[in-house]
Amino acid sequence: MYQIDLKNPCTAYFMGIGGISMSGFARLLHENGFTVKGSDSQKSKITEQLVSLGIDIIYGQTAENITDDIDFIVYTAAIHPDNPEFAAAVKKGIPMMERVMVGQIMKNYKNAIGISGTHGKTTTTSMLSHIFLAAGKDPTISVGGILDAIKGNIRIGHSENFITEACEYTNSFLKFFPTAEIILNIDADHLDFFKDIEDIRHSFQEYTKLLPDDGVLIINKEIPDYEEITDGLSCRIITFSLEQEAEYGAANIIFDENGYGSFELLHNGKPTGDTIRLNVIGKHNIANALSAIATAQYYGIPMEQIQKGLSAFAGTKRRFERKGSFQGVTVVDDYAHHPTEIKATLQAAEKYPHKHLWCVFQPHTYSRTRALLKEFAEALSYAENLILTDIYAAREADPGDISSKTLQEEIRKNGKDVYYFSDFEEIKNFLRKKCFNGDLLITMGAGNVVNIGEDLIK
Repeated sequence: MYQIDLKNPCTAYFMGIGGISMSGFARLLHENGFTVKGSDSQKSKITEQLVSLGIDIIYGQTAENITDDIDFIVYTAAIHPDNPEFAAAVKKGIPMMERVMVGQIMKNYKNAIGISGTHGKTTTTSMLSHIFLAAGKDPTISVGGILDAIKGNIRIGHSENFITEACEYTNSFLKFFPTAEIILNIDADHLDFFKDIEDIRHSFQEYTKLLPDDGVLIINKEIPDYEEITDGLSCRIITFSLEQEAEYGAANIIFDENGYGSFELLHNGKPTGDTIRLNVIGKHNIANALSAIATAQYYGIPMEQIQKGLSAFAGTKRRFERKGSFQGVTVVDDYAHHPTEIKATLQAAEKYPHKHLWCVFQPHTYSRTRALLKEFAEALSYAENLILTDIYAAREADPGDISSKTLQEEIRKNGKDVYYFSDFEEIKNFLRKKCFNGDLLITMGAGNVVNIGEDLIK
């Protein structure tokens, strides 16, 4: 595979350069002296910003775009072998890599930290980023959401520190080169790719094997049989847990009037004398914070700067994000699309000030809905008032044997009333009649359900 060396700039071409992550890495290479070119189907704010930086972008994709001066090509998952640019690049023998070029980027940093897990990657990456920024560590950051502190999803630093999310879907994180890893949790998900939970656990086990002997693994001790994941590793292993005695733990957890958590930090079961205050809600975020604290302390960051970084973090886009209000109803949007995430978000919402809680949930993909149907029904039963939209298909075609009505029936088996509407306009009209001053409305899911809350606010 072609190795990207940031100290030896050359010419890179991005197919689909207008994508959020593609554009970020195009900027990173450009700022490191590379000649960056690319193509996209149409103009956008992102492509216009890249052009303003001096990056050459072609709209439309033809074989003629692939010139002999290109040293390597990066392409998105949406680019297929029948694409004329792709075919031309293959014919010319130009080295090509998928968007997971992040693995190649990691090789250029002494401290390359990959944050993985079924849930919480974006939040924990953001927490750790805030800590490193507060400590003046000048990190390069790649995060899966929009983080206000870096005004986007990527930050280009000039140090030996690189912080990134490491996603298990399609085993993309197995193409990474981390020196430090966080594993937050391992649950059944992405069952359109993985066979079962054992297949997922095997991938995480393979991920840990990427660590060098002088690296470090920070892992949640609550992962069932976590020793199976760490078996045979020669690097340092640091554990954290809310429920079991671990190297990093929390005691005296309390939530303030906004639902924000605080806790006393434990080290090997003993109080450290440090009280940690967060500006995000939910017990799950205390666990995320423990992993970030453990990582920061491994790198020698003082507690004062850790606390400063954590207190500065107020969440990322689509993670219990307060969008505004309509007729006195607070509207929050959350990306939760797996039963574990849904349960955590709804339990956290109970600590948030409100009279009545309304949740509009949009299931994400047919395969996930079918595989975890009972788990979805159980998790969604935590909502006081629940509305379902149609399934957001994403990358899948409708198989015809699973729908939101199926989920509605499963939820009703638990004795829970649930509404279903196939049309967003119907949902908005229903909520205008049913929601009152002081209520809390959460739009939940990884699709376009966010539009419902935003439209109501408008």
